[in-house]
Amino acid sequence: MKKIYTCFCTDVIHEGHLNILNEAKKYGQVIVGVLADEAMVRYNRFPTISLEERINIVKATGLADHVLIQRDIMYDIILEELKPDYVIHGDNWANGPESAIRENVLRNLAKYGGKLIEVPYTYNEEVKKIDDRMKEKLAMPEFRRKRLRQLIKLCPIVKTLEVHSGLTGLIAEKTIVESDGQLDQFDAMWISSLCDSTAKGKPDIELVDMSSRIRTIDDVMDVTTKPIILDGDTGGLTEHFVYNVRTLERMGVSAVIIEDKTGLKKNSLFGTEVKQTQESIENFCEKITAGKKALRTDDFMIIARIESLILERGMEDALRRAAAYVAAGADGIMIHSRQKSPDEILAFCHKFRLTDSKTPIVVVPTSFNSITEEELANAGVNIVIYANQLTRSAFPAMQNTAIEILKNHRALEVDSKLMPFNDIIRLIDEI
Repeated sequence: MKKIYTCFCTDVIHEGHLNILNEAKKYGQVIVGVLADEAMVRYNRFPTISLEERINIVKATGLADHVLIQRDIMYDIILEELKPDYVIHGDNWANGPESAIRENVLRNLAKYGGKLIEVPYTYNEEVKKIDDRMKEKLAMPEFRRKRLRQLIKLCPIVKTLEVHSGLTGLIAEKTIVESDGQLDQFDAMWISSLCDSTAKGKPDIELVDMSSRIRTIDDVMDVTTKPIILDGDTGGLTEHFVYNVRTLERMGVSAVIIEDKTGLKKNSLFGTEVKQTQESIENFCEKITAGKKALRTDDFMIIARIESLILERGMEDALRRAAAYVAAGADGIMIHSRQKSPDEILAFCHKFRLTDSKTPIVVVPTSFNSITEEELANAGVNIVIYANQLTRSAFPAMQNTAIEILKNHRALEVDSKLMPFNDIIRLIDEI
């Protein structure tokens, strides 16, 4: 009997999937792969039900002769093991990043003479309604809030991109690339105090209050599903911090990062060039503990940012603070450095991991930007934040456009450098 293989990356079986299974049945024995959680995260969506549940919904169709787990997005291993006569798939993967998966399948089938069957993708109102419902579920606070903790367990390193508006949130949400034979995307979003303030034309001195920051979070949450990490500056007064973490938790934010400084905030980029005061270990621990006590779930994370290396207080001070903050209840440690070399950060990670193998480490490689995600993961880092790159890329582009229009008294000269507005609109989903 001929063997037919198909792989599903879904939390629900709808008409389109049944159409593929029924078509596969015409050719022989149907083997269905269910994409593993780790692969789904790299592909195009986060699972909202367990792998076991996804396997069971495929079995419940009664159309699969065998169900197995496909561990990788690409089909090299699974096709080498099964050598099916046919692979069947919807025709919706012909364009875009998913076309790399299609090419991978064709290349592997060609090794032994297998064939690809493509069936028309099912487009109708009922399927669209199911897809929209799945997206809405991913965006719900109770699902979004816990996703960062889940990603830390699933990913070698959680890739996080700065966003400061609904549009930049859509860029972080929808940018998928094919690289080295794999698909990749960002895992989470960082709402930076610096970039949020800059987008509003305000200085980064905690002038933009939490009410305004929450409006930015709302704008991002309204059009995205990925977890959000908020830059909480110093956290403010402990009494205010307690209220704010409860608000953020209720909204569905996954984490807040607060830095151990006190007084009028000065951006860490200035280092020792301006007067900055580091909070005492005791006071900062009290703030962490108070924030943890205020939470209603175990999902929300309070991450402590250590400024010792920025302020040139030394490695031992940073390590002493890290241990104290974890003991006070911090769910993670962010270590920061202004050095161009990653050596200082790597040294901290090495020493911290000698005594603490579990607490997540967060880094922001803005100045030491030559280090790769793989190198950071190997050093024990769990979350990498690209903290201001979208803002920094947008500003010179917009400024140069304004200059060229002024110089030429028309827009013709800049038009070739601009993205067509139709391409921008395509990022925005219609209801």
